[in-house]
Amino acid sequence: MKKVAIITDSTAYLPEYLVDELGIHVIPLTLLWGEDVYRDGVDIRSEEFYARLAEANVLPTTSQPSVGEFTSLFSRLLDEDYAVLAMLISSGISGTVDSALQARDAFPGAPITVVDSHLVAMPLGFMVMKVARAAQAGASLEECQALAEAVYSKIGVYFMVDDLKYLHMGGRINTAKRLLGSALDLKPIMELKDGKIELVESVRSRKKALARMLDLVERDIAGSEGVRIAAFHAAAEEEAQALLVQAVERFNPIETVTTFVSPVIGAHTGPGTVSIAYQME
Repeated sequence: MKKVAIITDSTAYLPEYLVDELGIHVIPLTLLWGEDVYRDGVDIRSEEFYARLAEANVLPTTSQPSVGEFTSLFSRLLDEDYAVLAMLISSGISGTVDSALQARDAFPGAPITVVDSHLVAMPLGFMVMKVARAAQAGASLEECQALAEAVYSKIGVYFMVDDLKYLHMGGRINTAKRLLGSALDLKPIMELKDGKIELVESVRSRKKALARMLDLVERDIAGSEGVRIAAFHAAAEEEAQALLVQAVERFNPIETVTTFVSPVIGAHTGPGTVSIAYQME
């Protein structure tokens, strides 16, 4: 039985220690900023990106990986006698899955499986971590795919954006236009549902929104025997760390992760975004 190589994309933005420890291959999306082109998380890191975004007059746009990038990676891994499983950003947000499927078609009959995760950021990261650990333990390609599909229903995320204009301009949320005219201190809480960003509710301050996100997580994970928690952010590290501390006190997670929102995703959510994700066992 072939060993399984695990691929994800840069929007998962897993900490480097986990990428290295779990042997994960990461395909970067692309950030286009004026005349400059950056590979997400490679040519531009989150700290630099959010500092520049706060001062920018021209907002960046984003692009999916090319078919050729996937083709090249698939070819190398197949040559090394791996089966390949790619778990990628939701097709409801990006065309990345489509690029991977086109690349897969260049290898008819090869053991390549492409999974539309219907997730992004650390929710995608949790799926990848779960499956990568199984692959390291010797799970087959079919078993890894089944695990990815099974864990999806056990993953959730809530996040608060500081300014809806980024989601609105990027066309990533249907309700953003309606909310733009609301009070300036209104803080919408969002979730990822069926692969798309949806409004959960609106709260009158950042502090109340952060507290409410913890309540929503507690509701979702009630009765779970073990949970993993991630707090991730876009230039809001202090709030994300405080959120994680409170989550640890309330939920006693079996594992925690802290990371940034990747530049490509941050281009659509904007600075000040704070998120909490969970994965139930």
